[in-house]
Formats: sequence, structure tokens, C-alpha cells
Amino acid sequence: MTSTVSRALAHYPNRFDPGGMSELPEHLQATIRRRNKVLGPGYTLIYKEPVEFVSGHGAHLIDRDGNDYLDAYNNVPCVGHAHPHVAEAVSRQMAAVNTNTRYVQESLVDYAERLLATFPEELSKLSLACSGSEANDLAVRVARFHTGGEGIIVTRWAYHGLTREVASFSPTLGTGSPLGPNVRLIDPPDPRLVAPGSTLAEHMRNQVRGAIDDLERHGYRLAALITDCAYSSDGIFTDPVGYMKAVVEEVHASGGVYIADEVQSGFARLGDSMWGFTRHAVLPDIVTMGKPMGNGLPISGVVFRPEVCEAFGQNVRYFNTFAGSSIPVAAGAAVLDVFENENVRQRALENGTALRAGLQEITKDSPYVAEVRGSGLYVGVELVKDPKTLEPDRSRTEDVINDMRDRRILISGTGKAANVLKIRPPLAFTSADVTRFLETFSEVAKDRL
Repeated sequence: MTSTVSRALAHYPNRFDPGGMSELPEHLQATIRRRNKVLGPGYTLIYKEPVEFVSGHGAHLIDRDGNDYLDAYNNVPCVGHAHPHVAEAVSRQMAAVNTNTRYVQESLVDYAERLLATFPEELSKLSLACSGSEANDLAVRVARFHTGGEGIIVTRWAYHGLTREVASFSPTLGTGSPLGPNVRLIDPPDPRLVAPGSTLAEHMRNQVRGAIDDLERHGYRLAALITDCAYSSDGIFTDPVGYMKAVVEEVHASGGVYIADEVQSGFARLGDSMWGFTRHAVLPDIVTMGKPMGNGLPISGVVFRPEVCEAFGQNVRYFNTFAGSSIPVAAGAAVLDVFENENVRQRALENGTALRAGLQEITKDSPYVAEVRGSGLYVGVELVKDPKTLEPDRSRTEDVINDMRDRRILISGTGKAANVLKIRPPLAFTSADVTRFLETFSEVAKDRL
């Protein structure tokens, strides 16, 4: 068992190595030792030297010594750490009442109407949960009820959550978390995998068709294809757009549904639209969202085409004491206020474009950078040992991540080989933050790239 767990953790990007404990400041060592005594299994710290924060604002985190770190990694506080409007709304509601969905809440109805107004009109039913894992769990339950199938298709290194059900189709969790026998894997939309003379749309359609055929050979009817619209754990593949139409057609032809996982790519993360799926001009049957919708409070959501969820709602009782209660709904509504008042989507688009352009300029002559890719404020920089073979360079990737952390900028890694720099800041990231990031990255690149 120990070897299985260690193999699984070996895939965890940018993980703190406890063997380096003696090199840490004494107060940090003491806290980590206390942490290890009381916390359950599976927890990990990140960075070669973990860091402790006591406050935050915008895209900035402040450590116990007052040092300012630029956060270019945490997507959950999407409108910024400790945003005053969200904090005030939550505090006001907490001082009033916190009831659940078994009671009439006008604020809940108001919020649902506002949120659904950001979706195509065909997606008109909302269920609330507490986490992205719960949202994806519910989405798959509904998909199975609607289709009568059990088969699930995901990409090769996807992450969709931690419940037992959702972990069964989250291959990035590693060997210690086995996939279900009803799960099939397909390539992420990496144009470099497409055979000469073919197109990305044909390649992805063929992958899905092959997965459906294999499921049927083993007695599984297709329930759903579920994709993270940024393919975050696969290494961040946001472009080109357009291939999803052929994929969704193939899924529907086999009686399945398409679930768009917007936990990481939603809420204008990709800049040019509120939701990642709209960039591909497709209509999902189900859309899932996670904690960014409440700026970090435990609220998540599932949006359905009504015909997909109708029978489930008539036959299955669904209730969650905290999901849809007054306090997280107040947070969600406040986040929508910020989007409207601060033009968050445009900010993400403009600053993301500047960030990618700067990274491309800094790395254009590097033999270790295969690609800079992404959209909006979601950027991946793929590091390799040889640009011709694309052999991953995880060691160099972790060196860059830790060098940036030492210069007080937070990023992480992603991809099956953990060799893609994952740059995913709060959407409060400003043009000044972009400048600071690029100046620091340029310093690191001189030594590492």
C-alpha cells in the first residue's frame, strides 16, 4: 500500500518534500510538525519551502512577516482575495439568517435568475451544491438517469473531483485511485497529436467514437462525455476552437449527453466569454461550476437543459442542507455584482492577452519551451528537454516554480508529466500585476530557460 500511495503522490505537481524539513525556518518546521500530527491522510503542502499567509487583497497574499506575494495560481477567489463587497455581503447575511432551500428565499430565486441569464436560454434549470466534486457527482447521476447508460468518457489526465464516484473518472489522481470499468479515456485536444492529413475535429471525433465502441463491447451504454473546458490537468489546451461540434454530435448520436465542466474555465476565466463552452459554439446538456462562483465559499452549481433533469427531479429526492443556503447565495450574488461593476471579463481578456504576449516574447528563443498557450487569465508554458521529441522536463519546471516562489510570485505545474507551468491568477489581476509577473519571470528565465 505504501508504494502505491507514494507512486500516486509522485505525480502531484510541485509537492513539498518532507525530506527538506530541516532546511525550513524553525517556526515553519514547528507548525508543519503539529499539522502532521493532527491532519488526516492525503494532505500535501506545495513549494520547496511552503509559505504561510495571514491576509490578502486582489491578487496579493501577505505572509506573517508582511511580505507581499503576487498570486498567479489561485482561481477560487476569482474576483480577488477578501474582496470587500463579497465580505460585506456575507457578513451582513450571516448577521441576519442562514436558511436552506426547504424554505422560501427570494434571494435564492434572484440569484438563480441572474446566474442563468449568463447562459444560453436552453440551459434554464439550476441545482446548487457545495463543491465542484459534488456538482460533477450530481451531473453524472442525472446523466445516467436520463440516458439509462453507465459509460463515461473523459480525457487522459482529467480531474473532475474527489467523491468516490467522480474520482473513478479523474485519472490525474493516479494509481492509488483506480478508474471505473465503465470509464474510457481520450486524448486532450492537442493539435500535435493529429495525424497528417487529418483535422483536430476528425481526431477528437474518432477518439470519442472508439471509446463509445469499446464501452458497448463491454456492455456499457454511453451516459456522458465530460470535459474540463480548459483541459487544465491535461496541460491546458484552450485552442483552437471549433472541434467540439463534431464531438458533441458523436455523443448525441449514441444517446449520451455532454457535460461541460466549468469549475476551472468558467466565470470569464478564458476571457472572451463567460463560459468556456461558448468559445466552441456548442450547447452542453449539463454545465457544472465550483467554488469560484462564491469567491471561495462552499457553493457550486449544476445547470441543465430542462428535459435532461426533469425525470430525475420527479423520481429522486435531492437535498443538501448547506447547498443553496442564504450565506453562500449572498456570496454568489456579490460575485455577480463585482463582475458587472468592475467589467471583470474585459479585464481578464486584456490582461491575459498581455501576459501571454509577454511570456511568448521572453521564451521565444528558449530551447526548453515547447509552447505558450492559453486564453484569458489561464496560461500554460510547456517545458521540455528537447523541442523535437517534446520529452517533458519536470525537474526544470519545478525549478522555475520554486524560483518564482522565492521571488514571491506563486504559480504551479500541471499535465501528466507536471511539466507545464500553470498560471491561473485571480481575475483581480491588474496590468501592474502583469508587469511585475513578466519582469520576475524574465529574471528566472535567464537562469532556467
